[in-house]
Formats: sequence, structure tokens, C-alpha cells
Amino acid sequence: MVKVGILGLGAYLPPKKLTNFDLEKIVDTSDEWIRTRTGIKERRIAGQEKTSDLATKAALEALKEAKLSADKIDLIVVATVTPDSSFPSMACKVQKAIGAHKAAAFDVSAACSGYLYAMTTAKQYIQTGMSKRALVIAADRFTDLIDWKDRDTCVLFGDGAGACVLGAVKSGGITADFLQSFGSHWDLMKVVSEGGRSPFHPEKTSAQLPYVVMQGQELFKIAVNSMADAIEQVIKKAKIKKEDIDCIVPHQANDRIISAVAKKLNVSKDKIFINIDKYGNMSAASIAVALYEAKKSKRIKKGDNVVVVVFGAGLVSAANVIKW
Repeated sequence: MVKVGILGLGAYLPPKKLTNFDLEKIVDTSDEWIRTRTGIKERRIAGQEKTSDLATKAALEALKEAKLSADKIDLIVVATVTPDSSFPSMACKVQKAIGAHKAAAFDVSAACSGYLYAMTTAKQYIQTGMSKRALVIAADRFTDLIDWKDRDTCVLFGDGAGACVLGAVKSGGITADFLQSFGSHWDLMKVVSEGGRSPFHPEKTSAQLPYVVMQGQELFKIAVNSMADAIEQVIKKAKIKKEDIDCIVPHQANDRIISAVAKKLNVSKDKIFINIDKYGNMSAASIAVALYEAKKSKRIKKGDNVVVVVFGAGLVSAANVIKW
């Protein structure tokens, strides 16, 4: 079977920062309260940039690192829950923006787990021979979904994008995948809208902006258990032990969740890459940007066994083992 690996990584973070001190002026909170409960110090805000703009910039860097022109890409998969519009797909917008005129293009929706769901999907296309090189992107303007009066959610999220190019490799690559869903808990984190449009009620001409609601305590427990289980399952598939793991790159949702996962697995937190302090939770983009920064900072080196693991609304979780 064809071995599939990462040929190039890219990321894009909007320049505008929103610090905890800025949030103190918006909502009843404090820097100390946010840092001690989440580990977050600041996050990025997209401003005038659309989700497709973030995705395109991350994609171009991944192509540059892979030393490939866009016309060598025959598949684009974008993971997002905040597309520019319901349709067309974000992937088609990126296709045009980068000039990947030979690529099939579509989106996937798996909330914070979207990047690994998209990566695992693209891997199958390459292994079956349907594609040769795939561009996988995670991009979200999650702050569009925030109720800025809700201090429990508005402090958590930011905007950003990450990307990778996948292709055949001679050795290593993505050696194991694990996907799981818990649909019975779908209502623990969701987007709601109190508006609507109806031809039978002409006075309803517009819908209110949707916003995120979540049940944090219940999510915390399931996130810890599902991420720990995903790691156990995926390393078993890869036929390696916990002692063989060189670096774990987890979803950056909450530093307390990451610490609890490390404790549950009896793994040193020194093995875990964390950048939540700079960006907060960027939904699907969090794991993509974290993987990019782990490589750039040399926390990941050639020959390392890297485990990436995520958890998101749905509820869904995923993990991969990558032999770098």
C-alpha cells in the first residue's frame, strides 16, 4: 500500500491581536481569570479577511514548503465550520485563488476535529490512486460565531488557518488513523440562531446572527476521556507504545484539558506541544497551526513518532500517528 506523508506545512495568523486585557473592557472578566482557567493570554482576530483569505494564505505557504506549484495538486479538502457562505465550497474558492485548476475540491465539517478528518479523507484518496497530491486546509473565523456578552465562551476563541500538502513518501508518513463520533452528545456544544425567514411571515425578513453555546463542564470530561482513548487506540494501530511517542500535538482548547489528558495517560507534559497561550481555540485551525509551529520550532524532528489528537463539537474525536 502507498505510504502517505506530509510534504509541506503552512499557516496564517491574522495580525490583529485581542488580549485578555482588551477583553476586560468588553465583558466582566480578567486576565488572571482567563489565564488560570484556560492558559490563554491572547488570540487573533481576522477583521476584514474572509475565511477563504486565511485558507488561501496558509495553502500558499504549504505549497511553497513542499516545492510544488498549484497545478500539481489534484485534490483540495478544506475543513471549516465558518465558510464565507453556505455555498460554494471554501475549497473551490481556494482552488481559484491559488490556480489549482486540475484539482477536485470539497469541504468537510467536523468542527475542531476537521483538520484530521480532512487529512484522513485525503490520505485515502492517495492510497486508492484516485489522487497523487492533496492540499488539506483548516480555516476558521470562529469569532464570527461568538456572543461577546458571554464571558464563558468569548474568551476562548480566535481566528486562523493551517494547511499541509500530502503525497506519497518512501518511508514513514501517516502510519495510523483513528476517528470516532459521539452523536448522542451533539447538544453539548452547538450554534444557535433565534431568527428565521418564512414566506408565511413576511415580517421575518432577516435572521439574527448565530452564536455558540456550550456546556463546559460536561464537555471537559468527555474531551479528556475521548482524547486519551483516541491516543491509546491510534498508537495500538501504529504498533507503538506510549514510550515510543516523541511529541504529542493536541487540540488547543484549554490547557487544563491538555494537562488532564497527560495525567490520564501518565505521559510527561514535556512531550506535549502547546501554543494555546498565543491563539486560543481556533477550531479546526488549532491543530493545523500547532503542528506547523511544532515543526518550525524543531519540537518535531526527522524520525520522530508524532501523535496528533483532537476533539470537537459533534461530538467527534480523531488521532493520527505520523512518522516524521
